[in-house]
Amino acid sequence: MESGTIDVSQSLTLALKGEVIVKEPKTKNSKRMVALPPSVLAELKDYYLYRQEELSKLGNARNDTGYQFVFSHPDGSAFHHERPYLWFRNFLKKNGLRYIRFHDLRHTSATLLINQGVHAKIISERLGHGSITTTMNIYGHALRSADQAAADKFEILFSKKIDAPIMKTPVI
Repeated sequence: MESGTIDVSQSLTLALKGEVIVKEPKTKNSKRMVALPPSVLAELKDYYLYRQEELSKLGNARNDTGYQFVFSHPDGSAFHHERPYLWFRNFLKKNGLRYIRFHDLRHTSATLLINQGVHAKIISERLGHGSITTTMNIYGHALRSADQAAADKFEILFSKKIDAPIMKTPVI
């Protein structure tokens, strides 16, 4: 939290009997650091402190797996991997929003970053793609739109009339 980043260095799965299995992500490039916006970092810090307080109240009733999950059941045990999806689906319904898959948030964030002019290499690293080519293949359509937006900006520059007289560069 001090550096303002998320260190993606582990993944979690639950075995059939609820056993927590923490392991390295599936690929070398899946391990990465992702910077957080200050507002998200502030919310995460507040939530973390809240969870610490709630877990300390449990004392011995806390489910101690040897891991400290920020997002977990009230007793500290890990969520099943479908829990975020189910929460997200209910959130969309409750707020009258169009249904998208939870994973589509990843695509949405990438497309928004492209449209904000973030370089494809940075987006590729944030997503954990092994190569910028993967990012280009998946998000090429959005990159083409961003390219058209860049062309439109040039058009604005080229089509402006210059009101000031043109200054000649002195010859030295």
